[in-house]
Amino acid sequence: MRAGTLIEQEQRKVGARSIPELCDLAAAGLVAMLDPEKQIFCDIYNRTEKGMTRERLSPRYTMMTLLGLHRYERSGRHSPVPIAPVLDELLHDTGWIGSAGDLGLLLWTCAELVPERLPEVYQGVGAQGALGRFSDGRQGCTMEVAWYLTGIASCYLAGHGDLPGLAEQALAARQILEGNCGASGVYGHLSRSRSWAGYVRGRTGSFADQVYPTIAFARLSQALQDEKAWQMALRTAEKMCGLQAPLGEWCWHYDSVTGRVVSRYPVYSVHQHAMGPMMLLAANEATGRDFSDAIYKGLAWISGNNELHRDFVEPSLGLVWRCIYLDSMDAYTDAALRCLQLRSGTADAHRLKVRYECRPYELGWLLYAFAGREPSSNGVRD
Repeated sequence: MRAGTLIEQEQRKVGARSIPELCDLAAAGLVAMLDPEKQIFCDIYNRTEKGMTRERLSPRYTMMTLLGLHRYERSGRHSPVPIAPVLDELLHDTGWIGSAGDLGLLLWTCAELVPERLPEVYQGVGAQGALGRFSDGRQGCTMEVAWYLTGIASCYLAGHGDLPGLAEQALAARQILEGNCGASGVYGHLSRSRSWAGYVRGRTGSFADQVYPTIAFARLSQALQDEKAWQMALRTAEKMCGLQAPLGEWCWHYDSVTGRVVSRYPVYSVHQHAMGPMMLLAANEATGRDFSDAIYKGLAWISGNNELHRDFVEPSLGLVWRCIYLDSMDAYTDAALRCLQLRSGTADAHRLKVRYECRPYELGWLLYAFAGREPSSNGVRD
């Protein structure tokens, strides 16, 4: 990478913190988000008048968090949350699985944490045929089908490519995602031909709808040496970098037909410090393309290079506050004006608010993206 680029100027730091320091902070912050009796992470960790409180439980977020903590331990650090009891609780009774997306996340988790148990889990949860069994598969929901495809690809990468129906499931999932992707590489939220909801809503996709298919195709390309999957991952990663906002923000909604941003707010911290980097690092590993400038530009947003000029990291709690947002009417007006290309740039700071909550997957994905590695011009450096 040429001298004087963003990474060198920042000396691989996010504000006053290095990436390893940010990872240590995230790992420590997860302790309070675990229900010690249920051994499941919460859905929301929310600031209230009585202090921080856990709300509900989320097996889905628990899987994402375990993936991050496992990678943190593999980097040579000690997870402050024992991983095995939490995974055992998830596997003891899988009645919580309610979607093909959940099932895919479980395969992904087991492939990385307990690959020797994959055949047992795959058969036990009925992974074969999940796309037809669950509504998210039947409707072609982009994010959830991408989780499922990542789970399938992870089975291959873990050495279990001979599981029954695996190839057929991979083909079915990738066909759904390919159909949801516009010519520019932007994904809609769900299949536009499978339901009335898809016809109405399918054209617009969230940032998550761009992140997870890119990861899925990147992993599939590595698992099967598949050039088309490689091209799918690269196209969307490059498109998202082209649409990254001036302060490094990853915007909220995109039009899969025109390939344009249709709503900018909320700007979520997790997109900046975790999901955006996850997407671009996965594309880098699969294709060798360098996305480090976009990654570090996005990271800088959470530590003060944002519309409010504030640090979203809360060191005393080990978390990152969730997002900046506009009130509902402001948000609709802002989105409409941007859709009509009558507004660009950032919103007025006085109209923006901070949501003072955090979710465990946000810190888990931060660890999954960065624990033990840093992006560089020569690829991901362990």
